[in-house]
Formats: sequence, C-alpha cells, structure tokens
Amino acid sequence: MPPGPKKMVVGFNHNIKYRGKTYHAQTEDSGAERPQVATHLFLGGNIIASKRTSYADICEAENLSDVVRALMEEQHKEVLRNLVHGVYDRTTPPAAPARSFGPPPAAAPRPAPPPPPTPREAPVAPENTLFGEDLISERSLDEVILAYLAGDQGGRKQ
Repeated sequence: MPPGPKKMVVGFNHNIKYRGKTYHAQTEDSGAERPQVATHLFLGGNIIASKRTSYADICEAENLSDVVRALMEEQHKEVLRNLVHGVYDRTTPPAAPARSFGPPPAAAPRPAPPPPPTPREAPVAPENTLFGEDLISERSLDEVILAYLAGDQGGRKQ
C-alpha cells in the first residue's frame, strides 16, 4: 500500500423484517486513526445491540483492506444470525423517564411473548417435480435475504 493515510473500507446497511418489526443493521470501518469495525443493530431509531472489533494489531498488513472487509462481512452476518436466532428478542430500547406529580400508576400486566414462528412446509423433492416447485417458498424476500446473510441453508437453523 502506498505511504500516506489508509482509507476506510465502505460498510454495510441492511433493513430486515423480523417478527413484524423492521431492524436496521449497520457495519462500518472507523479507519486507520481508530482501527475498529463497529456493527450496530437498530430498532425504531434506537441501538439495541452493538459489536466492536479492533484490528490495531494488523494495521501494517499488506492486504489490510481485504482483511478488514472480511472482518466486516463476518461481524455483520454474526449480528444478523443473532437476530434471527432470538438473541436480541428480550432487548428493548430504554424508555424516557416519566415525570409524575401524583401517586404512581398501577403496574400494567406484562404483554404475552410473541408467538413462535410458524414452521414452513418442506419443499417437494426435486426428482418429484416438473416445474421447479422446490424453488417456491412462502417466505418473504426479507426472510430469504436474511437467511442467506445469516448463513442458513433453506431457512433451517444450523
């Protein structure tokens, strides 16, 4: 790499629907001045999860941009896999403190947890089909993309 400042690697942004909510995953490189990769998962404009990985120990690598790009891809996929495997299901954004001048209100009952995802029908075996029925799915495009990015094959958990 020629002498001078090293450029940041361009990051990733994805909007993903999961259990009826739209999440936004963002991964970025902070550059040579602050050699780290940061991934944030947003829900409703609030960060619900973050992961940071330093690469200060490899800043002099000849193929640094390729190494950082691979690190970014894997970290981005890891956060997406965690999302679809329910790691962040109990994470909620912090609520603004309520200002009250009277007695505290009665505690509201806790809402029921969301229902588990409905199982998908197994595709027809390719040898028993004529027109590619095994490629048709009831999953949304977001679910197909999320499964691909999360490394799931056919939407099944590994």
